[in-house]
Amino acid sequence: MTKPRTFEKPTGFRDFPPLLVRKKRMIQELVQIQFERWGYQEVYTPSLEFYDTVGFASAIEESKMFKLIDREGSTLVLRPDQTAPIARLAASVLKDEPLPLRLFYHANVFRSQEFEAGRNAEFFQSGVELIGDSHAEADAEVIALAVEALRACQIPHFKIALGHVSLLDALLREHLPDETWISLLKEDLGNRDVVQFCQRLDQFQLDEGSKKVLHSLLRPKQDWKSMEAFKRSKSPEVQEALQQLEEIWHCLDDGEVTPFLSIDLCLVGRLHYYTGVYFEGFADQQGFPLLSGGRYDHLMDFFGRPLPATGFALKMDPLLESSPLNPKDKERTLLLYDLLQRKEAIHMAQQLREQGQIVMMCSVHDTSVGFSQRDGVCVVDLTQGGQECR
Repeated sequence: MTKPRTFEKPTGFRDFPPLLVRKKRMIQELVQIQFERWGYQEVYTPSLEFYDTVGFASAIEESKMFKLIDREGSTLVLRPDQTAPIARLAASVLKDEPLPLRLFYHANVFRSQEFEAGRNAEFFQSGVELIGDSHAEADAEVIALAVEALRACQIPHFKIALGHVSLLDALLREHLPDETWISLLKEDLGNRDVVQFCQRLDQFQLDEGSKKVLHSLLRPKQDWKSMEAFKRSKSPEVQEALQQLEEIWHCLDDGEVTPFLSIDLCLVGRLHYYTGVYFEGFADQQGFPLLSGGRYDHLMDFFGRPLPATGFALKMDPLLESSPLNPKDKERTLLLYDLLQRKEAIHMAQQLREQGQIVMMCSVHDTSVGFSQRDGVCVVDLTQGGQECR
C-alpha cells in the first residue's frame, strides 16, 4: 500500500469550494422554506450510530458501511442513511409528541463504494419523514412536497415516477410460479436492464397473456386510465395495491400535481423497508434520481414503536448538477491601510460590518493581495484618503 500524496483524498470523498458550497446552501435554504411551510420541523441525529440498532435497521448492505469500534468494544457505523436514525429518534426522544410527526433534515450519509468513477462515499441529503399516518393523503402530501421542492430548485422538465412495491411483487407472483424467477426479474428492473428482463421472459416460456402483462410493466403510464388493464387481475393482492395507488393518484389529482407525475411499476426500491408506494424524481438528461422515497410501515417496529410512515430524500449531488440556480457574489469591500491608518481602518470595518457589509482588511505592504474590482471587491485605499481604486 503506497502512502497517499498530501493533496489526495480517500476514494469517494470530495471537496466543496466556496461557489459550490454557496449553491448547496442556497438549495438547502429554498427546500427548507417549503418543508417549514408544510409544517415540518428540523431534527439532527448523530453521525455515528450503533451497528446493532440503526446500522441493522437501515437496510444498507453491511459491506457498504463504515464501521469502527468504540472504547467499550461496541461496533459503530457512520450513518448509512437518515431514515433509520429518525425512526429511532421518533421511537425514543419524541415518543410523547402528538402524531403525526412531521420532521425534516439536512444531513450527510456515508456508504462505501466500489472503485467506480463518479460514485461518492459521502453524500448530502435533505428530506422529510411523516410518521404516524397511514392514509393515502399522507403519501400524497410527501409526493406533492417533493414536487414543490424540485420546483423551488428551478429544476426544468422533471417527472416523479410512482411505483408500488406490493403491486409489483403481486403482479410478478401472479404470472410467475418460481420465486427465483421473480428475484431475477426484480434484479433486472433494479438495474434498469430492460434487455435482460425481456430475454428472461422469453426463457421462462410463459403464456402470451402473462408475457403481455409483464412486458406492459416496462411502459410508464402518464395517467390513471392507462392502468385499467391491471384491474382485470384476479389476484386480491394486486387489487388491494391498485386501490391504494389509485387513492394516492386521485389525492394528487385534486392538488393538481399529476402533470408532474408518471406511473412506473418497474421501480424497485434499493432499501428493503419500503412497503407501499415508492417514487423517484428525475430531470431530463439526468441518469441518477434527484430524489427517492416511499412508504415504510414496518421500520418503526424495529425500534419498539409500531407506526406507519412515509417520506423522501433529495439527493444533493445530482441536484447541484441539474439546478440552474447561480448564487450571486455579495459585494465585498477591502480596506487598504498603512500603520498610521490601522486604527481608523479597524473602526471603519466595524461600522460597515454592523451595517451588514462584508469587509476585509489588508496592509498596503502585503504584496500577496490579489483582489480587484473584477472579483466583485471594492478596494478602498485609506493611504490615499479613502479613494476607491482597482
